[in-house]
Amino acid sequence: MVRVAGWFIGGTLLGIYLPDVMPEAYALSLLPVLAFFFLLARYAKWKVAAGMAGLSVVLMAAYLRVLAVTESRQADHFMYAGPVTAYEAVITRFAEERAQSWRCEAKVTRVQADAGWKSVRGKVLLYFPKREFSTPFSYGDQFLIRGAPQAFGPPANPGEFDYRKFRSYRKIYHQHFISSHQLHQLGNAPPNFFLAAAFRARAWASQTLDMHVTGDRERAIASALVLGVTDGLDNELLNAYSATGAMHVLAVSGLHVGILYGLLLLFMRPVKDKPQAKWWVAAVSLLVLWAYAFITGLSPSVLRAVTMFTFVALARPWQQRTNIYNTLAAAAFCLLVFDPYLAMSVGFQLSFIAVLGIVYLQPIFLRLWSPANRLVHEVWKITCVSLAAQVATFTLGLLYFHQFPNYFLFSNLLVIPLSFVILIGGLAVVAASPLGWAASATGFLLTWAIKAMNAVVFAVEGLPFSLLNDIYITTFQCWLLMAIIFLLLCLWEFKQLSFLYAAIGLALLFSGLQWQRFFQDIYHQKLTVYQVRGHTAIDFVQNGKAWFVTDSALLHDQGRVRFHIRPNRLRAGVTHVQTNDIPFCREAGGVQVFKWANKTIVRCTQSPGRWPARIAADVLIISNNVFPDLHRCAVSAATTIVIDSSNTPWKSKFFLEQAAAHGLTVHSVLAEGAFEIHESNFDI
Repeated sequence: MVRVAGWFIGGTLLGIYLPDVMPEAYALSLLPVLAFFFLLARYAKWKVAAGMAGLSVVLMAAYLRVLAVTESRQADHFMYAGPVTAYEAVITRFAEERAQSWRCEAKVTRVQADAGWKSVRGKVLLYFPKREFSTPFSYGDQFLIRGAPQAFGPPANPGEFDYRKFRSYRKIYHQHFISSHQLHQLGNAPPNFFLAAAFRARAWASQTLDMHVTGDRERAIASALVLGVTDGLDNELLNAYSATGAMHVLAVSGLHVGILYGLLLLFMRPVKDKPQAKWWVAAVSLLVLWAYAFITGLSPSVLRAVTMFTFVALARPWQQRTNIYNTLAAAAFCLLVFDPYLAMSVGFQLSFIAVLGIVYLQPIFLRLWSPANRLVHEVWKITCVSLAAQVATFTLGLLYFHQFPNYFLFSNLLVIPLSFVILIGGLAVVAASPLGWAASATGFLLTWAIKAMNAVVFAVEGLPFSLLNDIYITTFQCWLLMAIIFLLLCLWEFKQLSFLYAAIGLALLFSGLQWQRFFQDIYHQKLTVYQVRGHTAIDFVQNGKAWFVTDSALLHDQGRVRFHIRPNRLRAGVTHVQTNDIPFCREAGGVQVFKWANKTIVRCTQSPGRWPARIAADVLIISNNVFPDLHRCAVSAATTIVIDSSNTPWKSKFFLEQAAAHGLTVHSVLAEGAFEIHESNFDI
């Protein structure tokens, strides 16, 4: 199964990254041919040929499976229905709370286009502003919506998270921001009765926890750790858990399901020697695990973890006829057959790699030291688990999160046992809800356990050098690091120096790529005018330092800075940011003049009474709708005019129309994305 799952993953990635590498009809014709050669080779006992033909069948089947489930390739998707003026949709997931809106995933069933109403397929993200919709809608709510969904756009800023690609992996390509006058509710008809019941169970469990746990942060942690509901977690809390390497406890995953499964095995140990006890243990384990998945609303992360442990539970009765690697490979294979795009899920990748790391590395670390004291031995076991998981997921953590928690061993030593207590306590609160006094007493203890865990996390975060952050590596460099770790493990396992030589070679390649990045991205001067709607955001970057020109509102909105601006700084190696106090800037009468990189950049923040004619600007940046029209800009046609994102969309469009009429070079950040200038290095 390891080989089968590996080749299936290869075919899946081929279908995702190179969907047009061969025509679908050609692939469909090739599949039975490969299957025939596989059967022929098996009959003729050509083992190598049979193996290669069989694995080629798996690869081709995975490639075709990706094409089959990619809804954008289906002719009846609503994006191909023509100009849409209205559509019917039904909500297919529970609502997620955002800062200013409710976000719901919906399935489009019919659209009104040129040819009238027609049945279609496809999903859309609906956003309902809280100022118009005080409460969220529910699973199964049906709507008639005026207007058309908008396709997700590409990243507007350099290095920014590609939200369009992220949603495409979930087969969602459109979004729609809804106003109350566009919406007419038709009723409620859940597409899946079982899923509707799971969502109701999750809502009931969440309300039960909120009732018996006190404190906003404590309620948020309880809902996140027990049910996977993360809406109530604030940024300070998320940053603290992320900085200490304890973020994994805030999302229901393999850790939580593993704790539950281990507890079940412990409780059922007295009956393990009875006839057919192993099968009874497996049956009870499956019942409890899937019941837990049910009350969490059957969320994807929980389903992934429960599926993994389902295979583990079923494999135990066979004992010698199975091994954990084949079991995990079988779980991954079945999940990817169901949804090949899970291969692109960060949670899927981290879950399976972490479990593989624990299965292989934890026994190795455990053998390095065997303390005689029972308590010390248990502490060492937890430390080995944490260390094994961290080594396995180290490279993915750098790629996705750009940081490394230096005190992860210490924090997890305390957080993992506390998360065990909180998970069991949370489930006990839900189970004891019919007995109000018992639920309240358990909720009181649960609240203080969460307070203790939060105190540990914030204390560790406050330690000096708790976090190594602002690390930037490419996907290829991530693969190189994973290969280096794998070769070092092979060196440990097989004791052959060839693995060491290969690891050194890859390490040198990694270092060479870092030097190349230094000369291409860091040892340069760069001006970037970002697209952050409603705000001015300008970076002047040189040798790891950025001078940031912005308004006070954006300066204090760390979430938007992190999303829109920080990725570009990471790539440019920025380690220090200086805000607004720019040494190469002169300001007078609402006009800022920057002498930078042998260029003159002028920014207008207020409408000047008279344009300073003696300034020959290379770049003119217009902010805050300061000019009624471009006739007020006495600049030459050679000057590049940049309309930043503090201007309103209608004003930006008006400027673009004027520029086209007068032959001016204009870049609208709202319409075209960020504006950049790269220059070779020099001293300011």
